[in-house]
Amino acid sequence: MTKPASILSDGTRALLMQLADTLDRVQPNAAMSEAIRLARPLVLAERLHGPTEAAFAAEQDLLAAMPPVRDGQTRGEYAALLRLIAQGVAA
Repeated sequence: MTKPASILSDGTRALLMQLADTLDRVQPNAAMSEAIRLARPLVLAERLHGPTEAAFAAEQDLLAAMPPVRDGQTRGEYAALLRLIAQGVAA
């Protein structure tokens, strides 16, 4: 279950938007996978914080905000969903 948008930190919202931008920029019509959903948060968090406890916390918050990938969902579709979550429109 994803965290309600109302309790997302500004940092988590920013990381959701960064991830959405990446998914839209790189192969947006390709299939989104659960492996990508699990791997990208760590990459983004460590870019922001380095390999620190803060990166681990940011990764965990980001993962909690991200819904599971649906069958047949593209990277672009998942990016749109992440933007809605970051904006507080969807959960």
